[in-house]
Amino acid sequence: MDFAFDARTEELRGRLLAFMEEYVYPAEPVAAEQRARLASPWDTPAVFGELKAEARRQGLWNLFLPDAEYGAGLTNVQYAPLAEITGRSPHLAPMATNCAAPDTGNMELLAQFASEEQKKQWLEPLLAGEIRSAFAMTEPEVASSDATNIETRIERAGEEYVVTGRKWFISGAMNPDCKVFIVMGKTDPDGADPRRQQSMVLVPRDAPGVEVRRAMTVYGYEDHDHGGHAEVVFDGVRVPAANLIGEEGDGFAIAQARLGPGRIHHCMRLIGMAERAIELMCRRAIGRTAFGKELAAQGVVQNWIADARVTVEQLRLLVLKTAWLMDTVGNRGAHTEIQAIKIATPRAVVGILDQAVQLHGAGGVSQDFPLAELWAAARTLRLADGPDEVHQRSLAYRELKQYRG
Repeated sequence: MDFAFDARTEELRGRLLAFMEEYVYPAEPVAAEQRARLASPWDTPAVFGELKAEARRQGLWNLFLPDAEYGAGLTNVQYAPLAEITGRSPHLAPMATNCAAPDTGNMELLAQFASEEQKKQWLEPLLAGEIRSAFAMTEPEVASSDATNIETRIERAGEEYVVTGRKWFISGAMNPDCKVFIVMGKTDPDGADPRRQQSMVLVPRDAPGVEVRRAMTVYGYEDHDHGGHAEVVFDGVRVPAANLIGEEGDGFAIAQARLGPGRIHHCMRLIGMAERAIELMCRRAIGRTAFGKELAAQGVVQNWIADARVTVEQLRLLVLKTAWLMDTVGNRGAHTEIQAIKIATPRAVVGILDQAVQLHGAGGVSQDFPLAELWAAARTLRLADGPDEVHQRSLAYRELKQYRG
């Protein structure tokens, strides 16, 4: 087995690491200072535009898209170490390189399933980083981990669809640059096949009847840099029938196609978050003295750091194996591994971040270090794209199936 990165990956890694050191890390405090002076906290600090322009100038743009017609044309194995690097600054680097969720999943979805007219209207400006987008699936009144529960209605009315429903935790929707929602709802709520009841439709943010009602906090954070997580009401919103993505009843299958790459992207970035935490732990341990000796000399601290390194190496290998399977046998063939990394990675990274917070004491829970916000993001990913228990249920079913007569 060859664990070395290929020449293109190594070249991009070098450029991306340099970009992080020269531009991204110095921009973290700048972004916070600029946001504090904005008229609205949802406006975008100027430094974001500067980072995006520099990333695009350096060719560090749309790295996530495997289709060379739209993106960098990298395989999942090639993109994995790059996403890990951007995960070290998850609120800046993915946006700077136009590789941030939910736009990544939406662009992949549109590239794969949208009509040529839909691509021209929405995919092209997303690829250029001119607009943002949101994926409206989760609802407050039902257990959205089971997508068949979704209650939003998408009803045909002549040459239009009428969208009615309430969504929440719609990531990116608070950003004024968010111009379009991909809305999942039911076109055939009484259909015999519960997985053919759902469809997806494109809804412009400025369509009459769309109300972005409020921002939802995540452990108290509003995630401004991510574009927030909104509660959105669709009150009889009318859109052209041509805004349907694919055919009626395709929504569930499209959602599954979208979520597979999204899950591995999250796990790739989580490893970068863990690496940032280990770096901060080591610097803190060497730089602080307690009870007459360095924190680095304390056995419990040494155990934390050693265990964190072992855990990250294990996670990285599992994620790279999953990426390789996705490249060689497709998302369906990598289904078990995608679920495994979705279960294992957020859970383990939360533990590493928690120990890093502990090592930093009061500073660890403050805004002076990124750890508290990283912890909140990692903990949230145990729910996003399906909670742990849903993936455990499905993975266990596949394991048990092998032993049934």
